[in-house]
Amino acid sequence: MFTTTAVAASAATGPFVTTTVQRRELGPGDVLIDIAYCGICHSDIHTVRGEWGPQQYPLVPGHEFAGTVSAIGPEVTKHAVGDRVGVGCMVNSCGECENCRAGQEQYCLKGNVLTYGSVDRDGTTTQGGYSQQVVVDQDFVLHVPDGLGLAEAAPLLCAGITTYSPLARWGAGPGKRVAVIGMGGLGHLGVKIAAAMGAEVTVLSRSLSKKDDGLKFGAADYRATSDEQTFEELAGRFDLIINTVSGHVDLGAYLGLLRLDGVFVTLGAAVGHDIEFPTGAIAANRRVYTYSLIGGIAETQQMLDFCAEHGVAPEIETVAADQVGEAYDRVVSSDVRYRFVIDTATIGA
Repeated sequence: MFTTTAVAASAATGPFVTTTVQRRELGPGDVLIDIAYCGICHSDIHTVRGEWGPQQYPLVPGHEFAGTVSAIGPEVTKHAVGDRVGVGCMVNSCGECENCRAGQEQYCLKGNVLTYGSVDRDGTTTQGGYSQQVVVDQDFVLHVPDGLGLAEAAPLLCAGITTYSPLARWGAGPGKRVAVIGMGGLGHLGVKIAAAMGAEVTVLSRSLSKKDDGLKFGAADYRATSDEQTFEELAGRFDLIINTVSGHVDLGAYLGLLRLDGVFVTLGAAVGHDIEFPTGAIAANRRVYTYSLIGGIAETQQMLDFCAEHGVAPEIETVAADQVGEAYDRVVSSDVRYRFVIDTATIGA
């Protein structure tokens, strides 16, 4: 084992502290990564604050980070020292079940190993990317294409794949009309990626405060859901709706915006909200309601390559390690356009 400097949550409501965490020694198939940037995801906040269940503290969050390979195990063939790489929400899975063999490790039937707060196959507890170094199995390390900066690549490893996967799965592209509910950290990437795929994109947001941004990111239309006429005028219009907000939405009203065989995909976790399922709205036009959970490793690499090729990158604000607590508060109050990224060089500085 060796130690690395990190930023950890001391308690659900306590301050973040600079500390050290233990990493396992480099195994035969492992990659040692010097982390340069780590994104702040709303999931980090839910986890740290105990909103998704009790946690063991101190806890080092972070499941979207990018950096450089500084060492590799003797059996590593997929990466080399000096490579620009990234890691997302998973660092291991069984690799043997039907879903893993299909490249859908996020749905591992034995349970995948999350990047932090999870028990790895060797029995150690994973600690995340709010740190300066990490050891990860080569199969869960992604190549960052030259067309992407490391700071911009970091949020793509969660927010990017979370929006890319359902757009690809349900055929967003030329001739398709896609609506994106919400224009936050997920939503703004959903707009950019769907537009880059060639779809006609409409943003559905509570207000028009981010309309200029939405149109700049590639949306053809931007509507306020607080306006009742929005639902009347757009009824039966869309082939696909991706819902990026974490709170409750009027599912019946939004399903009414789908055409025949249209698909509604929920992405953001609705904390504390049970879904009231409107069967009539589903039956009316043979609509589909489904959920999408990040993406497999191969698809995540596909997403990174796509974003590099099409010039898609998140809008980011870089913060220092001593600003993480403030950044959490700002995310909760929607005071960020659109993703925070930690410069890990500032940890312990």
